[in-house]
Amino acid sequence: MNRSVFRNSKKSKTFLTILFAVISIIYILPIVTVLINSFKANAYINTETFALPTEESYVGLDNYIKGMNYGNYPFFKAVGYSLVITIFSTALILICTSMAAWYITRVNSRFCKLVYLMCVFSMVVPFQMVMFTLAKTADSVHIPYYSFLSHSLESVGLNTPWTIPIIYLGFGAGLAVFMFAGFVKSLPVEIEEAAAIDGCGPFRTFFMVVLPMLKPTLISVGVLEIMWIWNDYLLPYLVLDRTKYMTIPILIQYQKGSYGAVDLGVTMALILLSIVPIIIFYLTCQRHIIKGVAAGAVKG
Repeated sequence: MNRSVFRNSKKSKTFLTILFAVISIIYILPIVTVLINSFKANAYINTETFALPTEESYVGLDNYIKGMNYGNYPFFKAVGYSLVITIFSTALILICTSMAAWYITRVNSRFCKLVYLMCVFSMVVPFQMVMFTLAKTADSVHIPYYSFLSHSLESVGLNTPWTIPIIYLGFGAGLAVFMFAGFVKSLPVEIEEAAAIDGCGPFRTFFMVVLPMLKPTLISVGVLEIMWIWNDYLLPYLVLDRTKYMTIPILIQYQKGSYGAVDLGVTMALILLSIVPIIIFYLTCQRHIIKGVAAGAVKG
């Protein structure tokens, strides 16, 4: 009886291994296709899409070099704006949502429960529902600031790389608050009470005691937010002033020649350059994602 159960278990594991291997290949195939076509001449991509480069179709790194200087907008400038938006947005989301989740969990009033439910509800609201209103609001709302160059009070809209993180905070708060709140519930309150007895106020307690304990979820949420913001196309396309600012996905979309012709080889090369950093980043940090999600999966 035990041998039959063992054999059935071994067969099921083998079947699942083969099944998930096939699924993995299906998911990896588009990336491999992009990689292969990034080394081909444009004329061969449509006719020999899945074929390996030959002596006639192989162009080496020409597509990559051409992509760096293609069009009127420098590629590295788009990389810079993508980095600014990704780093500032992720930092803002992590700090604000972790503080909010800590307050919601510890106070646990009706108002805090309502705010928590609103954050969870925001996760199921599709972006397409609010995108037109959002684009109009981003153009009309201005944030005042003091300019040291002109020594006067000026204002800036939400349609710049330095202010769009505020919009990303609104869209990224739902998942982040949900994960942070789940993890905070597992933290012992006695540690915070001891910090308060030692003279720590709320801010010192959070930054010196609570925040270090949130490290697994901080890394997990940070990785997920970075992957989302770096690859996001629609929100920057609707909000940013595209005559001045372009992220990498927007720049790739605008890689067109005369009469709307698209150089697919250059496009494939730029797509690969944009996804390779985030793939490496994800593979490096994927164990932290699993650890953070498991840490936050506690009973409230």
